[in-house]
Amino acid sequence: MSAAPTIIRPQPGPQEAFLASSADIVIYGGAAFGGKTFALLLEATRHSDNGQFGAVIFRRTTKQVKAEGGLWDTSEELFPLLGATSSNLSWTFPSGAKVTFAHLEHEKNKLDWQGAQVAMIGFDELTHFTAGQFWYMLSRNRSGSGVAPYIRATTNPDPDSFVAELIAWWIDQDTGYAIPERSGVVRWFIRYRNELIWGDSAEELREQYPQLSPKSLTFIASSYRDNKIGMERDPGYMANLDALTMVEREQLKNGNWAIRPAAGDYFKALWFEVVEKAPAECRWVRYWDRAATEPSSQNPDPDWSAGVKLGKDRDGNYYVGHVARDRKRPAGVKKLIKGTARADGVGCAVVLEQDPAQAGKVEIDLYVRELAGFITKAVRPESDKETRARPVSSAAENGLIRIVRGAWNKAFLDELENFPKGKHDDQVDGLSGAFNFLEGDNTQPAAGATVEPTPDTYTPEQTGLTSRIGLRRPHGSSGRHRYG
Repeated sequence: MSAAPTIIRPQPGPQEAFLASSADIVIYGGAAFGGKTFALLLEATRHSDNGQFGAVIFRRTTKQVKAEGGLWDTSEELFPLLGATSSNLSWTFPSGAKVTFAHLEHEKNKLDWQGAQVAMIGFDELTHFTAGQFWYMLSRNRSGSGVAPYIRATTNPDPDSFVAELIAWWIDQDTGYAIPERSGVVRWFIRYRNELIWGDSAEELREQYPQLSPKSLTFIASSYRDNKIGMERDPGYMANLDALTMVEREQLKNGNWAIRPAAGDYFKALWFEVVEKAPAECRWVRYWDRAATEPSSQNPDPDWSAGVKLGKDRDGNYYVGHVARDRKRPAGVKKLIKGTARADGVGCAVVLEQDPAQAGKVEIDLYVRELAGFITKAVRPESDKETRARPVSSAAENGLIRIVRGAWNKAFLDELENFPKGKHDDQVDGLSGAFNFLEGDNTQPAAGATVEPTPDTYTPEQTGLTSRIGLRRPHGSSGRHRYG
């Protein structure tokens, strides 16, 4: 008796509507966990029996393509069911049809596709791309396979992206939420004198602009409520969305295209309980965000060098033990950091942000010499300040961070509450850097322990120094799910 055939189909609702749409361009999603990635991959199999068919699905970077639980991992669950084989981020089906995964990390990468003819172009997380990349790739959307060329894209909200303007008709501009009755409605546009002109039908536009060919576009909204399979497999995912900052929660859980960060959105003073002292067993780090300018008549309010001391106890609670900050020239900053390290003691790691250029490495080497005998590490920030602040903002909102009473409390809390609109964010950078370091580094020894080199540790060529510089990147969270 033969085994029952495997049936692959979209989930009823928005996912099914996405795959059923005949529009030239379909943009799908607008919130997290709506089954977007799976739907995009399923669309790529539609013409897998056509040996002349080719599709390319883009993420902004190759790293994002390969991220665990992401685009490539999900394709490995789906495409082999149809007999496809893989090689070098590309799948070939028995008919000869191909689906390739690629990146457009830099604006110039779009030119790598000059002369290409691609029947289906997919963009996973369209807001990560530039308008120039999207419109240029539209010019590559052509085919000799007999399949009418088309574009499919998934997205989460970003009010500052070109996508927000592109789908504005489908979004309530007052609330930022998708208009339910417009979801899936097809509209037509032409580009005239570098401006998009919209119409309710192709005929309407042809009458006004007979020399131009209209294209059709629609936006189909979805959210976690539409992904019943994903919710059954990962019912705890809602807790992940609820743990986000207020702005991210509105965007990713509720699909809000209008909300932007404002002062007080990331931190509120009332979230931080003030305590007299931290527990004795805390694991400590002081993270330095350095500047190198003294106040002057030309620049009376320059940035600060700020070192935030953060500890984590055995129960997962955090304590801001002290903030040291001043505005000095480089020699004064180095003296400040060294003196603070002595006051903290060898049980508190010293973490410095490192400039990625060679000069940054040389500078860190000099700091290590000054801090001989202390656990000294460096990190290279790879994301913007707001992204780095999100994990600690969520922890603060959930009551996990306390501050030890001190004269520095008011200036610290004032800066946090004004982020990201305030003039200064040095203490915010220090707090988020310390939090991300403690979350991402589990190798910090207890006071007095020997520091052993590890594969990601750089040891300067110095004799007699016990310090080590761990070139670690700030810890970040990547959602692990396969249906959004």
